[in-house]
Amino acid sequence: MMLYCGDDARAKQVAAQLAAELGFEPYDVGPLTEARLLEPSALVRIHLAVRQKMGTGFAFRLIRR
Repeated sequence: MMLYCGDDARAKQVAAQLAAELGFEPYDVGPLTEARLLEPSALVRIHLAVRQKMGTGFAFRLIRR
């Protein structure tokens, strides 16, 4: 899953396409004001990869009921 946000509709389309081409499921979080929510999640991923020595071979998945 690749989370993204932004205020430019065309740029968001490009981001979603790039994420999909890289094998991720793109998920639009909303306007750019939501970036403040995404930044800490990136830090968690970096922490797990580097500090917890998990490497880059892990991912998170959004599960919907």
